[in-house]
Amino acid sequence: MFARSTTIQGDPGAVEGGITFIRDEAMPAIMAMDGCVGMSLLVDRENGRCIATSSWRDEASMRATDQAVATYRGRGGELLGGTPQVEEWEVAVMHRDHATTDRTCCRVTWARPRDMDATVEMWRTRLLAAFELMDGFCSASLLIDRARGLTCGTVTFDSREALVGTRERAREIRDMAARELGVEFLDIAEFDLALAHLRLPELV
Repeated sequence: MFARSTTIQGDPGAVEGGITFIRDEAMPAIMAMDGCVGMSLLVDRENGRCIATSSWRDEASMRATDQAVATYRGRGGELLGGTPQVEEWEVAVMHRDHATTDRTCCRVTWARPRDMDATVEMWRTRLLAAFELMDGFCSASLLIDRARGLTCGTVTFDSREALVGTRERAREIRDMAARELGVEFLDIAEFDLALAHLRLPELV
C-alpha cells in the first residue's frame, strides 16, 4: 500500500472553501481512479495548514494517476492560497479501533529514525498497544519514505478533548523512541479530521 500526501500552508479564512472543494469535487474524482483505496483531509483552521492524503493499492497505481491528481492539487492550492508540497509514502502500519466522526482529531508526528525497520517493528509490537490504552483512541497509521529516511505517524482520537488529554503520554512515547532507537522528531502538529473515506486493510 502507498500514499501520496499534499500539504498546503494556506489562508485560514479559505479552509472551509478548501474542504468543500475536496469533498464535492476532488475526493469523488480521485476515489474513482483505478487503484485508489481511500482519501483523507486534515486541517488546522487556526493557521491554515491542510494535508490531503490519497491511498493506493500499489506504487504503480499511485504513479499512474499523478497527472490526473495534479489538476485537483493545483486548484486546491489556488483556493487555499498556498503552494502544494507533495510527498509519497509506503504505508507500513494501519490500525483502526473504530470509525471516525465529525469530531475526530489527529496528532501527526514527522520523524527521522536511525533504523527504519526497527522503528516499524516498535510501532507494530509496542506503540499500537500503548495508543490503544489512551482515552478516546480511534486509529493509528505509520507512513515511511525509505529513500529520504523519514516517517509520518498519525494517531486519531474521538475528540479535541481526548487529543489534548493525551499530549503528555504522547511526549513520553516520543522520549522512549528517541532514547531506545535514536529517533529524531522533526515536527508535531494537531489537526481536525475534516474528511475521511478509507478502504485500507489492517496492516499490523
